[in-house]
Amino acid sequence: MNTNEKAIFINISAGSTRIAITENDEIVELYIELNDQQRMVGNIYKGKVQNVIPGMQAAFVDIGYEINAFLPFSEIGNPENLGNISISDEEDADEDIQPKKGRHSKPNTSQSKNLRVNDEILVQVIKEPYGGKGPRVTTDISIPGSLLVMVPGSNIVGTSRKISDKYEKRRLRRIVKEFKPAGVGLIIRTISEGKDQSILEADFNRSWEAWKVIDDKVKNQPAPVIVYQDFSTADQVIRDLFTPEVAAIVVDNKQVFKRISRYIKEVSPDQIHKLQLHNKGGSIFDQHNIEDQIQKSMRRKVWLKSGAHLVIEQTEAMMVIDVNSGRFIGKKDHEQNSTKINIEAAREVARQLRLRDIGGLIVIDFIDLHDSANKKKVFEEFRSVLKKDRAKVSLAEFSNFGLLEMTRQRVRLSLLNTVNDPCPTCNGLGMVPSKDTVITNIENWLKRFKAKSNDRRLTITVHPDIAHYLQNNKLLKGFMWENWMLLDIKEDESLAPDIFQIYSKKRKREVTAEV
Repeated sequence: MNTNEKAIFINISAGSTRIAITENDEIVELYIELNDQQRMVGNIYKGKVQNVIPGMQAAFVDIGYEINAFLPFSEIGNPENLGNISISDEEDADEDIQPKKGRHSKPNTSQSKNLRVNDEILVQVIKEPYGGKGPRVTTDISIPGSLLVMVPGSNIVGTSRKISDKYEKRRLRRIVKEFKPAGVGLIIRTISEGKDQSILEADFNRSWEAWKVIDDKVKNQPAPVIVYQDFSTADQVIRDLFTPEVAAIVVDNKQVFKRISRYIKEVSPDQIHKLQLHNKGGSIFDQHNIEDQIQKSMRRKVWLKSGAHLVIEQTEAMMVIDVNSGRFIGKKDHEQNSTKINIEAAREVARQLRLRDIGGLIVIDFIDLHDSANKKKVFEEFRSVLKKDRAKVSLAEFSNFGLLEMTRQRVRLSLLNTVNDPCPTCNGLGMVPSKDTVITNIENWLKRFKAKSNDRRLTITVHPDIAHYLQNNKLLKGFMWENWMLLDIKEDESLAPDIFQIYSKKRKREVTAEV
């Protein structure tokens, strides 16, 4: 395999499925599906409207998930009751559109007014649940195939804008119109280039059969219920990202290898030679230096080749990225050195956004530049490398304070939130109270307890580090003399460093919560 080309590596383990996409041997995208996390994007549900809130321009829909789904009015295309959701005839609309429809249209207030509590409605998940919020859904249903995207209840025939040859576009649209039923729209994907009618029609028939199953479930099963489940992460990545630019797909699991092999033989038999089964000893990710890159992507600090580094911090409202010169020692003046670092940082920030799948509001603090021409260089470089990102991004120019602000489409959990659980000790703060702070808290507790009770014989249970600190610094004797108490120390490794428990020997029970 040519190391300068794109490759997909799929690692299957007992706990997860991991898919790494590399460019020039450098990992640029990573997808992780854990066994205990059910992916929802692409799934279609027959739901029940729970609430309609005009002030929020949204409705909440019960789809059987623990939190109601969020349906903005702007995502309501045809919210009629289910009796009208079945395949219907519409006038032909011959359009040239992108594979993904825009999500920023004005609210469809005329349709949203028809929504009532307890209405049954067909919705599709477009964004995973995140941070205590339910999944985001739309009534614009689409069923992605390998070559075509089927849009029920429409008559559009669209082509991907990435197909640049107008004659190829015309050929594909003519073929599709020959077998497309009325009342069903089709969007021709980029991978359809060069395919003949039999392959395109076979792909459509698979989506059509899926839609008939959905239609039957909608008519016969009570809401809330899932009526269509999208592909697994591995299958979806192959379906959506296996383009001619991909030089190799390497899989380390025979079952998945056979499944992908059948898929490629159906859709692009001429590309089957790109599929490889990794059956050697050792980890597929270790052999291709992917594991080390993944570990680095989890770190707060990311080093650049020049010696400069990024500091990436997640807050509740936004992601903040700081660019620091670090160990960089340039031979030019400060402005030129800073420009060089910022350009290198811009490339790495764009890569980290894709790799970590960071979404929402992002603020980047580049090294201060005084020359507006240099600021423009950095901005243009950043905008250029962001074009590789499949997620939608919106970028603003440098603010008066030298900050660059942007938003990036959030569809699923970020990499860090996917593979990590919140720390039970620091609760996401990233720090725990110092030993002296814990000692102060214990002493203040003893003083409050002494003012309320005549109980003087107590056992204090703490983390071993705190116990050793108390004993080595003779603080325990000071506590006993100052408060005129008889205190014993007990160690418990299961306790967090900032937690203590106090037991009364007189009452023979724990009294920590009494103060």
